[in-house]
Amino acid sequence: MVAELATRPQNIETLQNAGVMSLLRPLLLDVVPTIQQTAALALGRLANYNDDLAEAVVKGDILPQLVYSLAEQNRFYKKAAAFVLRAVGKHSPQLAQAIVDCGALDTLVICLEDFDPGVKEAAAWALGYIARHNTELSQAVVDAGAIPLLVLCIQEPEIALKRIAASALSDISKHSPELAQTVVDAGAIAHLAQMILNPDAKLKRQVLSALSQIAKHSVDLAEMVVEAEIFPVVLTCLKDKDEYVKKNACTLIREIAKHTPELSQLIVNAGGVAAVIDCIGLCKGNIRLPGIMLLGYVAAHSENLAMAVIISKGVPQLSICLSEEPEDHIKAAAAWALGQLGRHTPEHARAVAVTNTLPVLLSLYMSPESSEDLQVKSKKAIKNILQKCTYLPALEPFLYDAPPNILKHVVGQFSKVLPHDSKARRLFVTSGGLKKVQEIKAEPGSLLQEYINSINNCYPEEIVRYYSPGYSDTLLQRVDSYQPLTN
Repeated sequence: MVAELATRPQNIETLQNAGVMSLLRPLLLDVVPTIQQTAALALGRLANYNDDLAEAVVKGDILPQLVYSLAEQNRFYKKAAAFVLRAVGKHSPQLAQAIVDCGALDTLVICLEDFDPGVKEAAAWALGYIARHNTELSQAVVDAGAIPLLVLCIQEPEIALKRIAASALSDISKHSPELAQTVVDAGAIAHLAQMILNPDAKLKRQVLSALSQIAKHSVDLAEMVVEAEIFPVVLTCLKDKDEYVKKNACTLIREIAKHTPELSQLIVNAGGVAAVIDCIGLCKGNIRLPGIMLLGYVAAHSENLAMAVIISKGVPQLSICLSEEPEDHIKAAAAWALGQLGRHTPEHARAVAVTNTLPVLLSLYMSPESSEDLQVKSKKAIKNILQKCTYLPALEPFLYDAPPNILKHVVGQFSKVLPHDSKARRLFVTSGGLKKVQEIKAEPGSLLQEYINSINNCYPEEIVRYYSPGYSDTLLQRVDSYQPLTN
């Protein structure tokens, strides 16, 4: 009855107030096996609900009893006991440490060799939940000998067991290069790579996640993942129906690309960048984030790689993300990626500028509603692009809208281009640009004043005077004081 009631959140508080914890504990030792199992199940459901109840399991001295039973009892009880350990361990590193301290790891690792797949699954789940908190707990799981057995579990026929074992390997690998290396040394990569095409979406999510957590730490580990021939196979996951398969596939490609230009080039050659750009176009929200970051990482490495992203139509796609995504952190990632694309050469900057991205970046930087991170990334991207941009039609609106700290970069670009381009000089006068420059108030001797002087030196003195503020008043005064010649 209690186990049944504990499945519904609205009953939990009542059960807690009724003191069921202390009532369930003696039932773990009942002579009737089904009572033992159901008592453990009830405790697991309660502990799963929140950390107060999990704490009560620890304080009630229930863990040693469970660990003892894990080793001795039948498979049904083992599953229930492992469920309680997982439910307690998931909440915090302190609760997970309590499980380690009562000697549960060795017994859980023994359960990974059980003949019953359900027992293996329950044990793998508990070990993964303990390992996910931090490096020390993960190391304790490794020291207990879990990894080789988890690698065997991913080769078992049961899909549920494969999923949980892959998830546990992912949780162990994520903390440090050393932990990821122990997973690699146990031969995990080859088995994980073979499952990328498994039809089960939840398994694919875990497999891609585990490979990402291994690849992220170092060039060597990323190269080992690539050597398992995951390309071009992994690109099929970018078209998967499951959103999280797409997201985890993008994450895996990103974690490989970020390390070196060579690894990024390999992804470009495999068609990975184009496939990720298509993927970003077909999804929304957080699913886009790793793909956006991947484009930024690839573009950051070199001119050629940035150009590969531009040729694959990455810029329009990033501009769409910048404009239509409601979340600031996604906009910030898109702004950062666009800055990486535009910062190499005038050609790169122009490719970004022609998509009308600069005004959007400026409005995000200026908006009081933007998060601090979004403002910083937008400003940096504007600066990166402007410092290379010689495409004047994109720069001109900035003369009117930009704040002083950005205006100096804009005027700086005009001062570089106008001396060498007579057509641009003429256009700059007719569009009102020269007049606007005369209205800018710059500190004498400042860099901005130098830029303005360079621009003015491109024109005859009387033209500059004509467009200077107050010049029309001076002319009118001359009209007033002019004495016409009379015969």
